[in-house]
Amino acid sequence: MQAIMNTYGRLPVTFESGQGSWVIDTQGRRYLDALSGIAVCGLGHAHPAVTAAIREQADKLIHTSNLYGISKQQALAEALVRVSGMENVFFSNSGAEANEAAIKIARKYGHDRGIHEPVIIVMTKAFHGRTMATLTATGNTKVQEGFGPLLNGFIRVPYQDLDAIKAVVKANPNVVAVMLEPVQGEGGLATASADYLNGVRTLCDEHQLLMMLDEVQTGNGRTGTYFCYQHFGFRPDVVTTAKGLGNGVPIGACLAQGKAAQVLQPGNHGSTYGGNPLACAAALAVVETIEQENLCDHARTMGDYLRDGFRARLNNSERLLEIRGHGLMIGLVLNQDCPSLMATALEQGLLLNVTSGNVVRLLPPLNLSQSEADQIIETVSALIEALG
Repeated sequence: MQAIMNTYGRLPVTFESGQGSWVIDTQGRRYLDALSGIAVCGLGHAHPAVTAAIREQADKLIHTSNLYGISKQQALAEALVRVSGMENVFFSNSGAEANEAAIKIARKYGHDRGIHEPVIIVMTKAFHGRTMATLTATGNTKVQEGFGPLLNGFIRVPYQDLDAIKAVVKANPNVVAVMLEPVQGEGGLATASADYLNGVRTLCDEHQLLMMLDEVQTGNGRTGTYFCYQHFGFRPDVVTTAKGLGNGVPIGACLAQGKAAQVLQPGNHGSTYGGNPLACAAALAVVETIEQENLCDHARTMGDYLRDGFRARLNNSERLLEIRGHGLMIGLVLNQDCPSLMATALEQGLLLNVTSGNVVRLLPPLNLSQSEADQIIETVSALIEALG
């Protein structure tokens, strides 16, 4: 590993193949993947529709550039517009880049309105990426440390505090947007309430602000609807996604509607690889499979099954304080930090991770079976009960 920069604290295992909800390491041992590459492989591993789409497209054309039309990009954009209710899409290579596009939309929206120092309201414990703008928007001093000076143009408020947003808007005429995650994937799976999100939507409408949702992790069926905001009956002005969109092929998307949809014009933004034929072929297969196999409904059903199972199994345990999230985005909040739980679970043949110190994060594939869910419930519950 010496040839690779030391940026990851890796566990001592290397995977070489996978099928469905399972991965196999170089020693031939099988593991149940309840993490999906951190919400990436929503269709599981080696899904035949995605594999076929990649093979077929690779046989034809992998890349041209955005100087020309790309038929698969057009088809994917139309599919995302259909499932989201948004108007148009900018394609990138990652979630951080999708969020960079959203931030640029907000800033240009402000400049177009004569606001020369536009401000975006962001949240405590948010995570939007590791580029300089998204790192600044992120509410985690640990990941920001050593990379200052950070950018201007962001004001942070407590998550789930509508009054705090109102106070900033009232005091600062340069505010142009509010940016937040409906579920904070890296922030302990804190979950925004319907009243809070609808309150932000109303406030943005009243003050001509952009409501921008980071659904890099919550999108693509993860929470039981295609996008999490669809649980609540409104549309944001901008929504970003990535992770599960390509089922492992790198692709991100920034979707816009209404006053945000025409902010970016030729020359304002771009990406060499963004939306190339190969990535779009894979992503289009993902969107179509989620629809055809009713995986949003399945994610909602299996998410409820897992939550009910954990409640029943850990009913008498003092260690479980709360269960967070929607659909197959589940956070088990414990009464103590559990830094070794990820490694212990690996020894038991299960992939998961821990965020915010004491929150067990489960992100299994959307097509998880009931027997696999039962195995997750039993293994995770036993691990929690065994904590010292």
